Amino acid sequence: MELVFRTEKKVQIVAVRGHIDHAHANAFEAALAPHLLHCKAAGMPLVLDFSGVDFISSVGLRVLMLAAKQAKLQQGKIAMAALTPIVSEVFQVSRFNLVLQVYGSVDEAILALAS
Repeated sequence: MELVFRTEKKVQIVAVRGHIDHAHANAFEAALAPHLLHCKAAGMPLVLDFSGVDFISSVGLRVLMLAAKQAKLQQGKIAMAALTPIVSEVFQVSRFNLVLQVYGSVDEAILALAS
């Protein structure tokens, strides 16, 4: 798993590549932690670009659920973007698309969260 961080239009973007499974969930959670601290009412929204994620397990979904809860408690904005077909299917089956806002592209997510 690889994560690349950048900022665009005052929105934090985390591009994730690879698998988010039992072997990588702790590293994913640790890498997200400092960025979630800035995802609050007066801070920057956070977009997770999943265009490079080819698999997510229930452990990975747990990390996302905890991130969503933390952002909500801090009154921040967090969203998912560009899910691959297999990850999109996992989100629909698990109804995770009701836990996090999901956008078709990073640009759409930035537009929605930056306003």
